[in-house]
Amino acid sequence: MNVMQLDDSSSEGSSSSDEDLDFLFLEAAFPEPRLLGPRLNMEDISEIDCEQMFRFQKQDMDRLLEALQIPDSYASHQGSVFTGMESLMILLRRLSYPNRWCDLVPIFGRTEPELSMAFDMITNDLYTRFSPRLTSLDLVWLNPGLFSDAIHRKGALLEQVWGFIDGTARPTARPICHQRIMYSGHKQVHCLKFQSVMAPNGIIAHLFGPIEGRRHDAFMLGESNLLLLLERMVKPNGDPYVVYGDPAYGITRHIISPFRGAHLTRPQQLFNAEMSKCRICVEWGFGKILQYFTYLDFQRNLKVLLQPVAKYYLVGALLINCHTCLYGSLTGTYFDLEPPSLETYLSNLYF
Repeated sequence: MNVMQLDDSSSEGSSSSDEDLDFLFLEAAFPEPRLLGPRLNMEDISEIDCEQMFRFQKQDMDRLLEALQIPDSYASHQGSVFTGMESLMILLRRLSYPNRWCDLVPIFGRTEPELSMAFDMITNDLYTRFSPRLTSLDLVWLNPGLFSDAIHRKGALLEQVWGFIDGTARPTARPICHQRIMYSGHKQVHCLKFQSVMAPNGIIAHLFGPIEGRRHDAFMLGESNLLLLLERMVKPNGDPYVVYGDPAYGITRHIISPFRGAHLTRPQQLFNAEMSKCRICVEWGFGKILQYFTYLDFQRNLKVLLQPVAKYYLVGALLINCHTCLYGSLTGTYFDLEPPSLETYLSNLYF
């Protein structure tokens, strides 16, 4: 009798287990449709939530939309249509924090594939139309005479320095192939490198990249053709305006770097110290990008073989320049200079 009772109990447990497996199979094969929430409307967002979610104040979102000349709508190849404001909000929210797409579904009332498509479309659009704002020095707001005077007033011992140059390495996930190309022995991380020229009004005047992580800053300078662009930056008497960088850039007609050596004279040490106080602003520029757009600092999710990681960073820098135009920056405050208006910066025309 005891044996029969055990057999019956085992049979009941097996039957229950089979039913559970059948239920799980049916649930996986025929999932219930996900209930999407309502579409996000800018009018329903509070001032505080807007700035926290999108890094821009609510009152400036329409101005940013118009200045960026974002179209009324974007249409994907699958037929999904997104308004211009909706696409801009998706872009800003994605860059602001390393969210998963599934985390943004209840916020925007869109499926994960739709969110991804909207993000890609507006990113490609802004990169295509506005990348010249980051790669050209033919800019109406760039006034080397005004900038060099501001830098000199702040303690720089040179009177012709109008900006500061430096490189940055943005860590990425370790690629599954060609790892040596992406690896920086100096930083000991797989990364992409970018070169920036920071103006004293807080605007990133020139941004070049990406370059493989194994490359040196001097190689990046040669590839950027920045020296050719700087040749046109001269005073009325023919003397050159210069940018100041670290020792890796050496000394040319348009680039100045610190004195090098173990036994510097007192005046040379003073020169290096005073110029270093001013050059720190270029680090503030890199820091502001990562402070406001944390997604660009989330190494594990930046996969160079799966995503256009460099394009994300360049568009992020463009939007940070827009942010500086609207709200200023630590660099502009330090040198007591105002940035250009948002419309002047993006159109490269005076308003």
